[in-house]
Amino acid sequence: MKKSHPNYISTTNACKLCRPLGACLAFKGIEGAVPYLHGSQGCATYMRRYIISHYNEPIDIASSSLSEKNAIYGGGPNLKLGLTNVAAKYRPALIGIATTCLTETIGDDVARYLHEYAKDTEGSEGLPEFIHVSSPSYSGTHMEGFHGTVEAVIEQRAKGGPCTETVNILPGFVSSADYRLLHEIVADFGLNYTMLPDLSETMDGPALLDYEKIAPGGTPLAAIGAMGCSQATIEFGRTLSTARSGGLILQKKFKVNHHRLGLPIGIEESDRFFALLSQLSKQPIPEKYQKERGRLVDSYVDGHKYVFGKKVIVYGEEDLVVGLTAFLAEIGIVPVLCASGGTSGKLAAAIAAVTGDILAEQPDVHEGADFFDIAELAESLEPDLLVGHSKGYPLARKLKIPLIRVGFPIHDRVGGQRILHLSYSGAQQLFDTVTNALIAKKQDDSSVGYSYM
Repeated sequence: MKKSHPNYISTTNACKLCRPLGACLAFKGIEGAVPYLHGSQGCATYMRRYIISHYNEPIDIASSSLSEKNAIYGGGPNLKLGLTNVAAKYRPALIGIATTCLTETIGDDVARYLHEYAKDTEGSEGLPEFIHVSSPSYSGTHMEGFHGTVEAVIEQRAKGGPCTETVNILPGFVSSADYRLLHEIVADFGLNYTMLPDLSETMDGPALLDYEKIAPGGTPLAAIGAMGCSQATIEFGRTLSTARSGGLILQKKFKVNHHRLGLPIGIEESDRFFALLSQLSKQPIPEKYQKERGRLVDSYVDGHKYVFGKKVIVYGEEDLVVGLTAFLAEIGIVPVLCASGGTSGKLAAAIAAVTGDILAEQPDVHEGADFFDIAELAESLEPDLLVGHSKGYPLARKLKIPLIRVGFPIHDRVGGQRILHLSYSGAQQLFDTVTNALIAKKQDDSSVGYSYM
């Protein structure tokens, strides 16, 4: 069964977040960057609070602080004044400007404002670079804001030149721990690489004696500028557009070889990633990863009897849902519903591509999903567990089943930014978490309360 769009008129509890939030997170993965929302103050305040709750790290998001007056006469003066203030107070290398509902609705021409600002400040010292992305929250999800920002950064910043051996990594939106793991994996193949964005340190840094207005880390601007000279781009995302993406821009403008993979979650998808790294580096897969894979296979065998045949509902960002569904299917759990707030039109096909050889029957797939809709379906599907972010907790509590917290946002637990999802080591953590949750559920429901498996 497949259902592209749920049957409701109004949104009760959307299974997505707003587009400029994703843009802000992508900008935070660039070295020396300050995200700037061209809109009202409330947008920046809401997003800061939401992001801080997941990462437990401070994040500053500048704002044009538009009022009712600006909604009528335009936000150009506020934008220019705000840019001057941010440049003076933060001394950033880059200000990443994302639009919001208000400025998109009134039709503010941000490109023209920036052109005027450049002329007005010509000759001034200490001004940063500016990158602008259109991100109305009434159109799309936070993932479209995230990917759209990566595209805008590459479009506006990358340059061509003599080809180098560097590889571009466009991992999409994963945890800070996942970014760190990708750094380790690619480096172990001996590759020179540029990862965009890079939230490994900027949103999960060490404790410091003095507060730094701009957290260290992120993708260097110079490295972004050189992305057009790379030998290849690895881009994660089975549901990304086939017409436009960061990797496709590099391919079309600079002839950089483009390789698109699914998020490497589970054995099958991780095998594809490691095989590509081996091909690009002309190096065999390092022994430590072969051993990780072997231990993962062994754990699948050990825990198979606890997970086989259990039913799961998976929800969240489209590509994360695809990767998690691939992983869950390969360990013997049956996905009965896969839901996302995204509307790429590719979710069902992507899930079929990674599970077609495993599942006897494809799960019900919903795009543009609302949690009210998911909850209605869940009652008849009788799942044994939910896999997704914290917004599914009320449903898990109602159904009295475990919730495996993955992705973003995780607001009711510590360490969301440190959850591993990718590669063999990420699959190992996920497998242990899922298996132990099912064992704990059975143990708690037992009248005996056994203490030995």
